[in-house]
Amino acid sequence: MTFHIGAKPGEIAGTCLLPGDPYRARWAATRFLDSPRLVSETRGMLAYTGTWRGNPVTIHGTGMGMPSMSIYANELIRDYGAQTLIRVGSCGALQPQIALRDVVLAQAASSIGSPSTSIFRELRFAPVADFGLLSKAYAAASAPVHVGGIFTSDTFYDERSDLTDQLQRHGCLAVEMETAELYTLAARYQRRALSILTVSDHILTGAALPAPDRETGFAAMIDMALHAAFAKG
Repeated sequence: MTFHIGAKPGEIAGTCLLPGDPYRARWAATRFLDSPRLVSETRGMLAYTGTWRGNPVTIHGTGMGMPSMSIYANELIRDYGAQTLIRVGSCGALQPQIALRDVVLAQAASSIGSPSTSIFRELRFAPVADFGLLSKAYAAASAPVHVGGIFTSDTFYDERSDLTDQLQRHGCLAVEMETAELYTLAARYQRRALSILTVSDHILTGAALPAPDRETGFAAMIDMALHAAFAKG
């Protein structure tokens, strides 16, 4: 066990899917995994381990924001030996051609700062996805998919309309709150990481999915994540 994960040694798989919402972890585990079992519920952050087509998989909630993602990704990697970490979460679209329920594959993640900022000092490190995972996820897409850069914000209720304008101007696809730190940690520990994001709201139009759809309506990205993790070639 660690400070934040209650699983015993051997109960966390080498491949981890990481939704922010612990209830989405429960939904995904019961829908996609064979024989899922609860292996951690420390602080209400649910984690399930089962198999997909015979391959061990853990689905572990991470909470909201880069600090929370940093805690769980660090412990999954350092203490449980996770090798492949795929965020499956929601995002807000920043481009007019992107619709609700479309999927965004985050090729790179910009941010103003992250829990790792102090390590790099004056360097602006550019965290990116694992290309093998990204290309396999793209090949497995069953929903409209967009590939490119995203913005990882450390605030949810942001009032920087000028920043939104510049992100849109520079082709940024979407905004969310965890990916930049996940990619940075994967680079640090030489692990594979990818963020697969379903568009739950649109920053430009104000359109949004209802709360139940955010929890359970994201089947396409879970399927993409599993194929990306285990597809041959």
